[in-house]
Amino acid sequence: MSRTTSAIEPSALGIEPARPGHVYLLGGGPGDPGLLTMRAAALLQTADLVAYDRLSPAEVLALVPADAERICVGKTVGRPGWDQDDIGQLLVNEARLGKAVVRLKGGDPFVFGRGGEEAIACREAGVPVTVVSGVTSAVAAPAAAGIPVTHRGVATGVAFVTGHEDPSKPESQMDWDALARFPGTLVFLMGVGNVGRIAGMLIANGRGPDTPAALVRWGTTSEQEVLAADLVSIADEVRRTGFASPAAIVVGDVVSLRDVIGDVAPLAGDPAPAEPLLSTLSL
Repeated sequence: MSRTTSAIEPSALGIEPARPGHVYLLGGGPGDPGLLTMRAAALLQTADLVAYDRLSPAEVLALVPADAERICVGKTVGRPGWDQDDIGQLLVNEARLGKAVVRLKGGDPFVFGRGGEEAIACREAGVPVTVVSGVTSAVAAPAAAGIPVTHRGVATGVAFVTGHEDPSKPESQMDWDALARFPGTLVFLMGVGNVGRIAGMLIANGRGPDTPAALVRWGTTSEQEVLAADLVSIADEVRRTGFASPAAIVVGDVVSLRDVIGDVAPLAGDPAPAEPLLSTLSL
């Protein structure tokens, strides 16, 4: 029996095109272009300017109109990066010129994406701003590896934690005692380089050294890799294998469910970041 399908028009779902003089803080998802939301796709297709992060998939950037400007504002090793204040000023300045401005971020703008800072910059400047949520890698990457971050009888809560605090902070805001005692799953983002310290601090504050742990690299993409071990040995395994970022670190008994669930999520997309484009814009 054949089934006919038709493309869904964004307007049928109440999705409007990007408006001139408006800033959109857009979540681009965890890496698989298929996990981009319809609203995000519609806004990218009608943007005048897209300021994107370094790890934005090329397939997602391909949605941007050919006559729209693309600016890579992500940080790259060996290249001068954009200051956060400069990014906020860019968004404000371009919106004031009447452009529909999209700030494309990985994952969700409000989950370690500094979207709150950019929203405040727009509000303080009197520029209209809209946040478009995206699928965060803190959930999608473990799921793609067969690890549910919550599971009845195993973990009734999950905490998302930065794996790399701002070095300019006068003192750390990490409560390692509370994290070690947290009765659920811990997901650390941006923490591969600090995995030894993370594991050590959790164990020193009471988390069991045999607690299951895993790293999911390039989660949801065709290049996904998973490294699993117990908490006391995970850092040694990272060093031994040369496991590199970007990766989510998952700590908790739910990691053991991977042996039962296995790989249940489709993997797609090219994890290779788009080549940054030079811009003649000045702030």
